[in-house]
Amino acid sequence: MLVIGLTGGIASGKSTVSRILRELGFAIIDADRIAREILSPGHPAYQKVIDTFGKNILMEDGQIDRAKLGKIVFANREKLLVLNSITHPEVLKEIRKKIKELTSAGVERIVVDIPLLFEAKMTSLVDEIWVVYVPEEEQIKRLMARNGFSRDEALARIRSQMPLEEKVKLADVVIDNSGSIESTREQILTILQKRKWNG
Repeated sequence: MLVIGLTGGIASGKSTVSRILRELGFAIIDADRIAREILSPGHPAYQKVIDTFGKNILMEDGQIDRAKLGKIVFANREKLLVLNSITHPEVLKEIRKKIKELTSAGVERIVVDIPLLFEAKMTSLVDEIWVVYVPEEEQIKRLMARNGFSRDEALARIRSQMPLEEKVKLADVVIDNSGSIESTREQILTILQKRKWNG
């Protein structure tokens, strides 16, 4: 059984790599989805976040407005650290639970898609680390196009994370996602073929 930690930077294209690996038969655990789930009404982290950041982050239906919360924490590093201290332990708990469930079901290839794998100190969860890389200018361009951010807003999001160049140095596998999807797929297939995982 192998657990791969898939990480990168914001707008580096982790979801593209994750989707390709899913198509190739890997089970995917999506940390972002778990993070959204634990901020839903009824979860312990939900109330802690409201108590910390106030009811003005709520939408009319009682859900947390993630865009509003994002603007608060990405403009203030201390507030981001506070939010992470609430959410990361809950995300970690859920990931561990899902790995255990998949392992018990006999799944042999698991990918945990964790944007903040290094920042949240979750590397002990995985057997090896795959980093999805694009140059910073490409990240900025993609974020501005995808989220409608200004350049400064895009940079604030990028700079809130560990630099991608640093993640690359700590990676077991680096996937350059600055080209086409076909190019990315070819890189993944080459890695799997070398390791005889393509069967």
